Amino acid sequence: MSPRQITVLGECVADAFAEPASTSNELALRVLPGGGPANTAVSLARLGTPARFLARLSGDVFGRLFRAHLETSGVDLSSAVPAAEPSTLAVAELDAQGQAAFSFHAQNTADWQWTAQELARVDLSDTACVHTGSLALVQEPGAAVVEDFLAAAAPHTTISIDPNVRPLLVHPDVYRARLAHWCALADVLRLSEDDLELLLTGTPPEEACDIWHAAGVRLVVITRGADGALASLDGERIQVPAVPTSVADTVGAGDSFTAGLLHHLGARGLLGGRLTGIRLDDVAEACRFATRVAALTCSVAGPNPPWQSQLEQLATADRT
Repeated sequence: MSPRQITVLGECVADAFAEPASTSNELALRVLPGGGPANTAVSLARLGTPARFLARLSGDVFGRLFRAHLETSGVDLSSAVPAAEPSTLAVAELDAQGQAAFSFHAQNTADWQWTAQELARVDLSDTACVHTGSLALVQEPGAAVVEDFLAAAAPHTTISIDPNVRPLLVHPDVYRARLAHWCALADVLRLSEDDLELLLTGTPPEEACDIWHAAGVRLVVITRGADGALASLDGERIQVPAVPTSVADTVGAGDSFTAGLLHHLGARGLLGGRLTGIRLDDVAEACRFATRVAALTCSVAGPNPPWQSQLEQLATADRT
């Protein structure tokens, strides 16, 4: 079965990584196209799911980089909005484990300026799932417009949300205040254990899943890095181990996991409604696939998710 289209809404961010410079009073930056929603759209397209990206793309040097990267990966940009504002920039510092800490340059940038008129033009008749999250749901003035768009889409499509909390840019209280509302809109909530700690400090993952189920979301998946993932479907739970890999960095790994999860569910015809036909075995299989996608992303520098052909090569190597 060929997967139906998944529409991803959110930001593109220029991820700048410090590299050795020729002199001590210089800082060299290597800029890669990133941003959680953009990474997810790229990963979906590379896996073979028709992926449309709703973004506001600046015409600046970073915006041109984003557009080329997305189009080369096969992402549909036909509904992207040409924006006059500048692109968002994030400067990343990596620790010894490849974990990135970001500082953001995001004031009045293109990504947050959505208007109701821009999103009213979007046709979702061919879309099985709308995925969003990250800063698009909390950065004003566009956040409220995005929430209204999700509310209008929810009766017709599966809704997937990744909070992707960025406490240096937006206080976690802003996310906490909106999370119950997002759970009422969403069918899938994917978040990291770091997000969990910021949103419900000290709460065990299983208890957090039950809180979010009570708020309305059916499927919760918490990714836990090297410890794999916990998936909870209406309170039925399963743990999925991580795939061992040589880690270059973890940038974009969670976004790739989300793409792998949605791609696998979509390819089996399980997206397009309220997940009424889904079973825990389906979730476990999708999570196992998603961990392989995330592992390959971790094995290379930056948010560079794998192509379907790379996954097929990995599967062949595992069988031999």
